[in-house]
Amino acid sequence: MNLPDSTPIYYDTASTTKVDERVLNEMIPFFTEYYGNASSSHQYGEKAKKAIAKSRSQIAGLINCFEDEIILTSGATESINLALKGFIEANSHRGNHIVTVKTEHKAVLNTCEYLETKGIEVTYLDVDENGLVSLKDLESAITENTLLVSIMYVNNETGIIQPIKEIGEITKTREVAFFCDATQAIGKVDFNFQSSNIDMFCFSGHKLNAPKGIGVLIKKGNIELTPLIHGGGQENGLRGGTYNTPLIVGLGKACELAKKEFNKNQQTFNSKRQDLERYFEENNIGKVNFKNVSCAPHILSITLNGYEADEFLMMKSSEFVASTGSACNASIINESHVLAALSLHKKKNIIRISI
Repeated sequence: MNLPDSTPIYYDTASTTKVDERVLNEMIPFFTEYYGNASSSHQYGEKAKKAIAKSRSQIAGLINCFEDEIILTSGATESINLALKGFIEANSHRGNHIVTVKTEHKAVLNTCEYLETKGIEVTYLDVDENGLVSLKDLESAITENTLLVSIMYVNNETGIIQPIKEIGEITKTREVAFFCDATQAIGKVDFNFQSSNIDMFCFSGHKLNAPKGIGVLIKKGNIELTPLIHGGGQENGLRGGTYNTPLIVGLGKACELAKKEFNKNQQTFNSKRQDLERYFEENNIGKVNFKNVSCAPHILSITLNGYEADEFLMMKSSEFVASTGSACNASIINESHVLAALSLHKKKNIIRISI
């Protein structure tokens, strides 16, 4: 693979993506022309309301859900908080136990830690050397007091795909709700909500060429939540606040494009992934991790040969940019909890390439 000498290639899309120009063009009129409040009854409000309805249809089309299952939020972190806190509060009379995994995103882990201060018991499952949760351990962890299992679809640092279908079969059999952080999965792997046995899941627009500050929580109709944000009753009373119409329009358009161009994008991911694997391995620069397990096509975990991660990324900064882990932890100088769970935390030579 020939890397450029000047402008660096951006290999940090697991952190955020560029807004697609087609998405931006769809959004602009709702900043400048159709700027009405979607809750208003006049023609300006009606224009915004119709645009939001169209976006719901586009979102539903990508993930195969019903439009009334969509809760519009500011992103995956808010969605995670609403799913976990809202479900526990609404269902606390039935139990007080959550099961999750040590390699979850910090938005899940920190929310669970908060819930522990409120008397909720949380079981944090280990993963094996490949980053996979044991289905046997999961089944053993579920008790009569378990309300919720929270396990992510694709790990944001390693790209590892958890056995979501099998997890959903266990939770369905045990009559426990299943929440899934699908932020790194949507648009990257095949996803069908109706056949997934998932009860709730979330994702963020900015991982999908939509703007930052918009995301969704999808939940089945029988799932009861207590809202975190009270206000004007938007989102069926589950998320108050004036609709951010331009961002919602952008997310809808991005979902439409992700569905339409899924196969083409898969070809791009796989082609670039092969180029990157050759670049690192044939030049003896590093080794691609987790080749023996199913991983999302856009994330590669690389163990470098003879370089520390920060040193290597600085040295290559004019050629490409990548990451040493989750951008959500960038202001916290400590080891990766994901690598710690994989017993790789002593290594300082692992980078994440995301296409």
